[in-house]
Amino acid sequence: MTDDRPGDDTARDTAGASAAELVRRYNDGATIEGLSEELGMSYRKVRTTLLEAGVVLRPARIQLPPTPPGLVNAYLAGRNIRQLAEIYDMSYSQTRRILLAEGVALRPRGRH
Repeated sequence: MTDDRPGDDTARDTAGASAAELVRRYNDGATIEGLSEELGMSYRKVRTTLLEAGVVLRPARIQLPPTPPGLVNAYLAGRNIRQLAEIYDMSYSQTRRILLAEGVALRPRGRH
């Protein structure tokens, strides 16, 4: 059964994006952030899918500052990214990128 209403294809595509499609689009130059937003998937899900498919991720284009002492340990001890961003006077995105660059496996939202 098909539905020709506008927007339905997008909803269907976001739910069924295959690993092969993610790999193709990433290799064509799409960013993980862009794929995440466009497909309604979490950044973590897109990144994990690409890594599991054997994709070698491109280096980050944004130069990150040095990791503040204690940031990773504070996250691993239960602080959330918003708390850390406030404590270390950084943006949420910058804090998150630093944690990812340090190899930290981020917790799902709402989990401590």
